[in-house]
Amino acid sequence: MFDIGFSELMVIAVVALVVIGPERLPKVARTLGHLFGRMQRYVTDVKADINREMKLDELRKYQEQFKEAALTAEHTFTDEVVKTEQLIKATPEAEEEQSIHEKSLKTPLEEPVSEDVPAAQLELGFESKKEPSTNPQKQA
Repeated sequence: MFDIGFSELMVIAVVALVVIGPERLPKVARTLGHLFGRMQRYVTDVKADINREMKLDELRKYQEQFKEAALTAEHTFTDEVVKTEQLIKATPEAEEEQSIHEKSLKTPLEEPVSEDVPAAQLELGFESKKEPSTNPQKQA
């Protein structure tokens, strides 16, 4: 931090001993140590706060970039969906397929219905086939 050598520290200590005196020097040194410690803690706290704010600003920038990317993707997707729907509605084959599909939904089942098939299976389109049991214990 400071560019002070050992010889310079010795000169400062000798001058302090002469000026302050040997009786008050330990108390002054202790007080200076406490003040120096407080200053270091204060500087460390300020550095930590600055780093926290810088990281918070970076996170805010990333959040804004992510929001912009998501909105761009959403707009692109909805535009493509709208274009595709318009294209499908504009083709004559699509209109014919849609009318055929609507007709097939309106026609009833044309297959003969056996009496042993439950109604729920008929609605789902299943047919019941009775097969002989292959388990020899059940046949006995």
